[in-house]
Amino acid sequence: MKKTVVIILSLALCLSVFAGCGGEKKEAVTLNLYTWADMFDPDVLTAFEQETGIKINYTNFDYDETMLAKLESTKGGEYDLVIADDYIIETVISEGLAQKLDASKISNIGNVNPLYQSQFYDPTNEYTVPYGSGVQTIVYDPAAVGFEIKGYKDLWDASFENNVAVTANYRVIIGMAEKVLGYSYNTNDIAEIDASGELLYDLAPNIRLIKDDNVQDDLISGEVSAAVMYTSQVTMAMLAKPELKVVYPEEGIGFGIMGMFIPSAAPNADAAHKFIDYILKPENSAKCFEWLGYYCTTQAADSLISPDYQEFLVLPSEFKADNMEMIGNISAEASERLEEIWTKFKSLCGQ
Repeated sequence: MKKTVVIILSLALCLSVFAGCGGEKKEAVTLNLYTWADMFDPDVLTAFEQETGIKINYTNFDYDETMLAKLESTKGGEYDLVIADDYIIETVISEGLAQKLDASKISNIGNVNPLYQSQFYDPTNEYTVPYGSGVQTIVYDPAAVGFEIKGYKDLWDASFENNVAVTANYRVIIGMAEKVLGYSYNTNDIAEIDASGELLYDLAPNIRLIKDDNVQDDLISGEVSAAVMYTSQVTMAMLAKPELKVVYPEEGIGFGIMGMFIPSAAPNADAAHKFIDYILKPENSAKCFEWLGYYCTTQAADSLISPDYQEFLVLPSEFKADNMEMIGNISAEASERLEEIWTKFKSLCGQ
């Protein structure tokens, strides 16, 4: 009887600690990924889960500022890996909301294109790994335009009345006027900003659409004959209608970089390092950038990009650092003035 009681108690103890007297039950690791929607080829994400056993919890934000507010409220916790735009990453780092990467855990870090490293938001490459880049591009239909577009200034031509679409990013669009006048995208000079605003107002009669989503569809359908678009939209437009023309403005090329970083209090930083390393494998990067439609920032993957996408996803060799400028953070006064100009411009455009 005593022996029976001992056996029963032993079995109860085994069950109570979930050990089954043979091995501990382990909880699956989850990677909490926070970025915009549709940033990765789903097949690549599935393959990562199968290869590592790490489950991906993919959560989306709409704007960079939304992401920043979330990180601030959680004090750098809740998420393991974030992908956001360059300018906001500078703020994230300055507020101590990102942790330094452990390069020893990213064996494929050498596959990154150096052109996209050592930028203003992370000059020593301690916090970020680039994931995609875009340039400010004009695309137009030569069959509907009576001259060759060479730069931003051409969009002011009277023949474009009510026939141009632009993105809804005010730094990009006001930046066109800044560039036409020979100023920096990042000027803090209020006189220069005001002059740019006055020039931009003159563009209003030519603007038919101001929108971020699916601008390429309006160009493909003939709704507009020229558009200023994001790189991913340019890719889709050119694949659908190859006779369109892509213009890299002669006033200078503006570009931006999206970066991966690990929040300061990430629950599973090791999982984030593994994911970064996995994405930097050339074959995985090639699949992701063909899916994403932005310039490939993994140099080792350039040769693996399909010939159908090469022209749109691999940065042209003539692009040099000295004729490219990134949009960065500016003073609060300058930012406020730009927002005032943008509000008036949209009103003049009937938007």
